[in-house]
Amino acid sequence: MKRLDDARKAYAQRDRGASASAHDPERIARVAHQAMEEHGGAGSQYIGDLVYGGLDGIITTFAVVSGVAGAELGTGIILILGLANLLADGFSMATGAYLSSKSEQEYYEKERQREFWEIKHFPEGERAELYHLYRQKGYSEEEAGQLLDILTRDEERWVDAMMIDELGMLKDEGNPILNGVATLIAFIVAGAVPLLIYLVGMTVPISPEIAFPVSLALSGLALFGLGVAKVLVTHQNPFKSGIEMLLVGGLAAGVAYGVGALLKGLGS
Repeated sequence: MKRLDDARKAYAQRDRGASASAHDPERIARVAHQAMEEHGGAGSQYIGDLVYGGLDGIITTFAVVSGVAGAELGTGIILILGLANLLADGFSMATGAYLSSKSEQEYYEKERQREFWEIKHFPEGERAELYHLYRQKGYSEEEAGQLLDILTRDEERWVDAMMIDELGMLKDEGNPILNGVATLIAFIVAGAVPLLIYLVGMTVPISPEIAFPVSLALSGLALFGLGVAKVLVTHQNPFKSGIEMLLVGGLAAGVAYGVGALLKGLGS
């Protein structure tokens, strides 16, 4: 991962020296050997669930807080709606992440078993499919034939080639339950940020004129931080990513506040 990050950074800066270092054959061999031993970084595959679950949590909860604040309905209503939204949407998001991951894995395995069956019963047809796929990608007849000979010597490797080159499918190594748990935890933890000042207000008197600006500031900081954390998945510029998420969250909150302000008379 470090070598890949170095390569991306060198490319972004057009640094030939750093790029050469990242592509040093000995370093690549060491990294490949280490990756085979570790079989991928533990937990790294759940970073996306944590980041995007957190972003969804804080944006939706802050939108609720903003809407209620705009309608001037009071701290009690903010906590009721905010916590209800936090828990209900959190479990909904977690269930969605679990079912999505599970369904993708089940579909992948179903297609993989089909490819095994077709290779066993119609090997020449499968060889022809793979050969023409490589020809369509621009390989010469000789090159396509050589690739075919290499890949079809081992059934597992043959099926892997069919899954990727014919179906465009990669195996999801994640655990669906952990996908759901990661999403739930991130959603609730990040989504609770806009409510923190109101929860404190249950024990220490805090006026609404102070509570909402504090919630706004805390939410802004959290949105920016999660936007920066998003680069662990997207590998974009951290500052740009943070500002982007701050603007998206601010827009959602602004719309909710505006709607609450327009309809505040309905709550009286």
